[in-house]
Amino acid sequence: MAKMTIADVDVKGKCVLMRVDFNVPLRGGRISDDRRIRMAMDSITSVIERGGRLILISHLGRPSGQGPEAGLSLQPCADRLAELLGKQVEFVPECIGDDAQRAVGQLHDGDVLVLENLRFDKAEKAGNAAFARQLGRLADVYCNDAFGAAHRADASMVAVPRAMAGKPRTVGFLMDKEIRYLSGAIAHPKRPFVAILGGAKVSDKIATITNLLDKVDVILIGGAMAYTLMLAEGKAVGGSRVESDRVEQAREILAAVNHGNAELLLPTDHICGQTLASDTTTCVGDDGIDDGWIGLDIGPRTVDAYASRIVSAMTIVWNGPVGAFEIEPFDVGTRAVGQAIVEATQAHGATSIIGGGDSAAAIEQFGLSDQVSHVSTGGGASLEMLEGKVFESVELLDEK
Repeated sequence: MAKMTIADVDVKGKCVLMRVDFNVPLRGGRISDDRRIRMAMDSITSVIERGGRLILISHLGRPSGQGPEAGLSLQPCADRLAELLGKQVEFVPECIGDDAQRAVGQLHDGDVLVLENLRFDKAEKAGNAAFARQLGRLADVYCNDAFGAAHRADASMVAVPRAMAGKPRTVGFLMDKEIRYLSGAIAHPKRPFVAILGGAKVSDKIATITNLLDKVDVILIGGAMAYTLMLAEGKAVGGSRVESDRVEQAREILAAVNHGNAELLLPTDHICGQTLASDTTTCVGDDGIDDGWIGLDIGPRTVDAYASRIVSAMTIVWNGPVGAFEIEPFDVGTRAVGQAIVEATQAHGATSIIGGGDSAAAIEQFGLSDQVSHVSTGGGASLEMLEGKVFESVELLDEK
């Protein structure tokens, strides 16, 4: 069943504890990409425009859990949110304690308060129940809009909704959209259903490939993970990045494909360099890769083959770039994949889902993110959902 959303609750005069994902990149204390803040705006404005008293909690970075750390405060996020809302946003330099309770007690209808980085307290990562109860006591309603952390068992994700049993426990609009797209597309796909999987490590994608084999029509493989699979086929990979300890598992994947209904396509040519640098000497490796060369992108023949599959698809899931897209000229394959996805989406209404992480960064870099159906905010979370995992942080929330 669908989960209750924050829109289903009358929040007027009530304190709403909303777990958001403000884990934004910071450079010199300034936010370099505010996308995660902007993605939470629909849920935030829904609460304050309906007279709710909003308390926002999030993590940022990977602090030690031993107290405040310079450069990882949520203060810049509170400041940026104030700019986006055009109104004052209070900030408290702690997440539990007297100052936090006092600030919550002073909120009026429509006010917004941001508490300090949850991970400054080791109890957050530990899923500590006592820590969660202190957070839960601050509010009348819980809302989880942090899909990027949905696969984690942190206190704010699991122990807090447990502690708030009996109070409304909802999803925000972003979390609701992520669940609908990622789980819905897998459960009821329009066909042909094409999955594009890339990235550096095949080990990161083994469970995803296994889960998708009986659901999709074709899996297109790119990125460095392709070279481990090629090695398992006995092909030459030169000096390309491989996971030698995963070759046997790669063979098992290839064997499973041979006995299943889905196709799995590996690159048939490669853009190779002698180093990972924009000014390196390059060549096209035909099928295998010679010694002294590194595979850094899919080649032109593979680009054409993959694009033809993508543009004819009705459901597309993409997780992981197919080359070193950050560095020219090794961005060509990933750019072509993104453009083919846009063509399928715009030309015949394909459902296209970009699975967060580097895929989201790539399609944003290419200026295509607003031309696909959905760009996920959660790299690891979207991958685990594609693996078919059930998230306790979502299961705990109330049904409609």
